[in-house]
Amino acid sequence: MDILVFGGSGKIGSAIAYDLAQQKEVGSIGIVGRHKTTLDKVQQWIGSDKVKVHVLDINDKEATTALMKQYKVGALGLPNRKTSYKVAHTAIEAGLNIVDTIEEFHRTPDTDEVEGLEVPQGLAIEDYGEWLHNTAVKNGVTFVSGMGFAPGLSNVTLGEGIRTIDEAEKAVARVGGIPSKEAAARHPLRYMITWAFEHVLREYVIKLKVIKGGKIVEVDAATELEPFRFNHFGKDEQLECAVTPGMPSFLFTRPQLKEFAEKTVRWPGHWQGVQTLKECGLLSIEPVEFAGHKITPREFLLSLITPRLIPNEGETDVCVMYNTLTGKKNGKPIKIEYFMWDEPKRADISSMMRVTGYPLAITAKMMLMGKITEKGIVAPEDAIKGELYREFVDELKKRDINILEVTT
Repeated sequence: MDILVFGGSGKIGSAIAYDLAQQKEVGSIGIVGRHKTTLDKVQQWIGSDKVKVHVLDINDKEATTALMKQYKVGALGLPNRKTSYKVAHTAIEAGLNIVDTIEEFHRTPDTDEVEGLEVPQGLAIEDYGEWLHNTAVKNGVTFVSGMGFAPGLSNVTLGEGIRTIDEAEKAVARVGGIPSKEAAARHPLRYMITWAFEHVLREYVIKLKVIKGGKIVEVDAATELEPFRFNHFGKDEQLECAVTPGMPSFLFTRPQLKEFAEKTVRWPGHWQGVQTLKECGLLSIEPVEFAGHKITPREFLLSLITPRLIPNEGETDVCVMYNTLTGKKNGKPIKIEYFMWDEPKRADISSMMRVTGYPLAITAKMMLMGKITEKGIVAPEDAIKGELYREFVDELKKRDINILEVTT
């Protein structure tokens, strides 16, 4: 069989499976999850006889391996690092080519928050990524790590831009999922949940690495606020962005850059509100005493604010990208900009599902067709390049996801 989708009952996984089912080159798709009822609903929603349901506990390594060996490519739309690493580890040992969407470059795991990762005995977390890479190379496995929106589209566009100029100096990715302007006015922080909100809050408080002055340095997330105006695709909106840990592979694959950062786009006022929450201690995970009980501030905040951030009926999201690359070509300064403004095309598939799930589905299909052959853990910016980059952008355009490139 062709492509096996892990996390197939989730929003991103179902979008991946839906898109794959529309492709004539893909003959069969398996969707994996723990609950048959939910998987059956996804299967019915997709409405294709290509889709087969697999109820599976990924903690059962033997059963997971047996299922993997029935397929040619695995597509991972899993919700967190723990499940992503578990399935990726099993796939590498099983010899299954995979593409994953989690915000992590599996060759260089984040060592600050281990989050229950099961590292093989005798290995330190710092060595685990290289062990996975070497094992994948040994087993002839291709593992495209971090393919979605950001990481994913942001990596691929900037990566291709860097290849087209002589000297790349500064790359900044500005990406984010936001409510429509109308919906933003009805929610706190001018925000609406389109992604796991607990994960979003984590990204607001951790330390992350960027490149400054040609050196990798550590900075606080949600800082270095930058306002900008987006005025393409018939839009003219004032937005803001701040640094977040969205493209970790670039630190590994593009160390020649003098400046690099990934920033998350929000409506004006959002980041000021986040900073207030941080200063009040409400994003902390350190337990505090309250009324004779210990509570975790961030968990308490989540319980209060999550219901207020859930989309109301009819509310939609928008995904925005504004990436810039500056450097030199033929001895002269050059600037390349990449723009995207995506809105849902149907009520049951959000923009975030589209711009995260569809790039992964396109990549999985390319892997199925033998177009990505490099072995080991491969970053999106190294997997999609040259003619394959142009094919990738064309495939996105077929799905009405349009990337505008402007060179000055």
